[in-house]
Amino acid sequence: MLKACLNGGRRRDEHPAVPITSAELAADAARCAALGVAAVHVHPRDATGVESLRPEVIAEALTAIRAARPGLPVGVSTGAWIEPDPAARVAAVRAWPVLPDFASVNAHEEGADVVAAALHERGVLVEAGLWTPAAVDAYRRWPIPAGRILVECMAEDPTVALADAARMLTLLDAPARDAPAVRQHADIPARDAPAVLLHAEGPATWAVLAEAVRRGLSTRIGLEDTLHLPDGTLAPDNAALVTGALGAGAR
Repeated sequence: MLKACLNGGRRRDEHPAVPITSAELAADAARCAALGVAAVHVHPRDATGVESLRPEVIAEALTAIRAARPGLPVGVSTGAWIEPDPAARVAAVRAWPVLPDFASVNAHEEGADVVAAALHERGVLVEAGLWTPAAVDAYRRWPIPAGRILVECMAEDPTVALADAARMLTLLDAPARDAPAVRQHADIPARDAPAVLLHAEGPATWAVLAEAVRRGLSTRIGLEDTLHLPDGTLAPDNAALVTGALGAGAR
């Protein structure tokens, strides 16, 4: 699966094509879907351009994208930088009148397990964001497994990012060490194991995307992760990044 991550925390002054409003997200999502992406990940913004988990903000963005491209799976972030208080993140999820198809939860953040549980209770597919090898253990202590695991390489150096990816993927394949605490994960049959999406950010983006393709894993691309095409030139927009990823073998 190739996912388009359209904006993240990017500001318009970082790149003029970063979609901010719901209408811009919807138009960008439709363009990327027409090129062949299987899903989009967005960070909805309030009227001031600030990322938000508020029910009306999430609902407006999701409704606009689904109107522009019916049937396209849409996901959002629940990052702690958007709302630092775990209880407030849980309350926001429980108040959403319009639900995303999936939502990412960073395993290393305080309250990640309860946020993931709240999403699971509402029928939203949970993506566990693993930024470091230590996050693998944190994830394995969640009360419920994720529907998809995001192996997210944050190192800018491509060599370091690839090494981090290999380490995290190895740990995910290994049996859990704390059997009583993670038994619900250790007992999941291989056929039911969550899918893995591998990606990086910044200068390591394209090297890790190529590694995901080599391993047959899902991956993602978009202005959230990089502003540059594989040849190092500035990408004009998300559609150009998607075209570059497709040209690199991502599907």
